[in-house]
Amino acid sequence: MGEYIVEAKNLCKYFKAGKNQTLKAVDGVNIRLEKGETLGLVGESGCGKTTCGRTLVKLYDATSGTVLFEGKDVSKLKGKELLGFRKDAQIIFQDPYASLDPRMTIGEIITEGMNVHFRLTEKEKEERVNDLLHKVGLNAEYANRFAHELSGGQRQRVGIARALAVEPKFIVCDEPISALDVSIQAQIVNLLIKLQREMGLTYLFISHDLSMVKHISDRVGVMYLGSMVELASNHGLYEKPIHPYTQALISAIPEADPDEEEGKARVHLEGEVPSPINPPPGCRFKGRCKYAGDICDKEMPELKEVEPGHFVACHMCGKEEWQETPIGQS
Repeated sequence: MGEYIVEAKNLCKYFKAGKNQTLKAVDGVNIRLEKGETLGLVGESGCGKTTCGRTLVKLYDATSGTVLFEGKDVSKLKGKELLGFRKDAQIIFQDPYASLDPRMTIGEIITEGMNVHFRLTEKEKEERVNDLLHKVGLNAEYANRFAHELSGGQRQRVGIARALAVEPKFIVCDEPISALDVSIQAQIVNLLIKLQREMGLTYLFISHDLSMVKHISDRVGVMYLGSMVELASNHGLYEKPIHPYTQALISAIPEADPDEEEGKARVHLEGEVPSPINPPPGCRFKGRCKYAGDICDKEMPELKEVEPGHFVACHMCGKEEWQETPIGQS
């Protein structure tokens, strides 16, 4: 077992959504990231992936629960300790068009964090900017350009350089490829993998793209309506998904071979995603689950280890009513 760099215990983040209404964006999530690993986080839009990531790096304050970074409670950090945490935990944002200041040059954007955390001469800053641009695959001349002069892929590379500028240990990659062309997506993901190997970084990689998550992640967590429903190794989750929601997600991944795609069985979900505002008691997935029983209406399932390293939040898992159907078989 490796050393945990980030640990969330029963993490909750709620937002007020009107009179007597509470939006439970993240509700009782437990995750741990080992140093140097990549944890992929997947799920439908609005399931709480981004909110979870932002709460881990303290862009949002947790409503309840605990976030530990290198064993220290993030909510209790103050002064120099908090400044040190801000340096060690960075985020790459989803939209490369909105996350860069249009009035600053690329060089100024990258050095902004350096000015806070390091004491460097102008020459040292220039050298570091050039080195960072080189690491993310851009020429030194880009330092004098503005964001509007760059393509989407180039802007996202600048966003990565900005995150790396303060020498972080942990980076939340919040859907860093969703706003990019398909041809550029693989380049950015391969760049992230290369930088991780060179610098020993730890990633929380948030994405809708299940194929890309499989490519970059060591472990994968599946969220549904604010809760973690399954957490397993990359191979374990894709080869043997256990939760009905995960089975539906994995079955939706298209196959490259047309013959395999045609013969592939899909797991179809019925019903609508319930509102995260004042959700009813019990399992959040019960309205769309064909295995749901009486207990699902009353109690929220806990994330339990059903196989070594494979965690599932489901009351019916392993019971007689449960009939596992391997993905790809009807």
